[in-house]
Formats: sequence, structure tokens, C-alpha cells
Amino acid sequence: MTVVFVAGATGRLGSEIVRSLLGQGVRTRALVRPTAGKADVARALADQGAIIVEGSVSGAPEDLAPSMFRLDEGDNVFLDHRRKAHAAFAGSPVAVTSVLNGAFVEVMTAPFLEIVDWTNATFSLWGDGDQPCDFTTVADTAAYTAAVALDPGTTGRPVRVAGDVLTMKEFHAALERGSGRSLELRRQGTADELAAEIERRKAGASGPEDFVALQYLWAMITGKAKLDPPDNERYPGVRPTNVVEFARRFAV
Repeated sequence: MTVVFVAGATGRLGSEIVRSLLGQGVRTRALVRPTAGKADVARALADQGAIIVEGSVSGAPEDLAPSMFRLDEGDNVFLDHRRKAHAAFAGSPVAVTSVLNGAFVEVMTAPFLEIVDWTNATFSLWGDGDQPCDFTTVADTAAYTAAVALDPGTTGRPVRVAGDVLTMKEFHAALERGSGRSLELRRQGTADELAAEIERRKAGASGPEDFVALQYLWAMITGKAKLDPPDNERYPGVRPTNVVEFARRFAV
């Protein structure tokens, strides 16, 4: 019988992955930190059939991201760490399969990315807005990840999935169409001007959280993080939510 072990099982994505596996009848062990403060989530997962294991995997990154292998050192501080963690497994008996999902739609529409401001009904656009970008919801990423975990044909290689592929102009239009709300388009500057803004913020940063969101955005609008070719057709059982559907369900 296949058994899947999920680290970070009480996190937003980790718990979704556990639920997706359990929904397919997969025996699932869920790693939970003893001090995670999410005992209610752990209990809920146990009630659904997960085997709860207390422990910690220090410093283990989530290997879900844009196409981090196409980025250069310094393009994104968080993805630099992930590539180093990936490289550390070279020559080991552990075969690493990275699930590359593009951008979480939930994050792209949250204040963290400084794009969508639902309160003031604005949409901030960097670049020309014509570069195709990859968007995937958290739930769909979990469903794809569960499918990849059960797929022996992906062992040791990256898997690229996307719930929707849109330019930033199309992303803006999809959010308006789905939410039924108008979002004033505010042009912020070119991709080069975004790079300059990142450097300006880095110079006075107290930590990477002061500028890393814009690093993710820069990688998207320049096409450097584009997921090509996608592997969606490998998992026909996963029917992802597009941005219009997401906005219809979740826009405030």
C-alpha cells in the first residue's frame, strides 16, 4: 500500500495536500510540529483519517514555486535558498521532484503583492502587461501535488502545472469579470523601473520581506519564471479553477 508523508501538514497548503490525498483513499502520514499551535487543524486531519506524526524537519523549504531553475542568483532571495536546498540532494538516494505551480492566485490578489487593492478598487501594473504568466490556486496546487506524489514517472524531475495562464492585462480583466467590480488600472513603470524599485527597497530593507514580493513579480512580468512546457495534461483528473472563477468565489 502506498503511504505518503506530508511535512508542514497543518499549514495552508500542507493541510490541503493531506485532504487531497485522503480524498483519494491514500494512506497519509502528516508531520506536525509539537509547538505549531495548530492542534485544531491536526485534530481535524486525524478525524479525516490522517496518521499524525509529531516532529520537525528544520530548514526544509516548500518546493513549490515559479520556474526557479531559470532564475539567476540574486533574482529572488527565497528561491535562491530553494535552489541550494535542491542542489544539496545531488548524489543522495533521495530523488527530489519539484512541483512548480507559478503564482498562487490568493497571494496575487492579496496586499502582499501590491497589485490588487480591493478597498480602493485599483490594479497596479508593472511592465507592458503582455507577458503570459502562470496562476494556480492553493487548492489546485494541492491537488496537483497529491497527483505528482502518486506518479512514479516524475521521480527526480520538476513538474510544471498552472491553473490559468494569462498576461497581467488579462489577469486584470479576469478579476473584473469574475468579481463584477471595476479596478482602475494604474501603470507603475517598466520592468527595468521595477528592478530599480527593488534595488531601492533592498538598500533600506530590514529583511527580505521588504522587497521579495516585487522580486516574484519581476520574474513573472519578464517571462523569466514562465513554466514551459506545462505538464497539466499528465493529470486530467485535476480540473483547476481559472481566475474568473476564483474572483467570482472569493473577491470581496
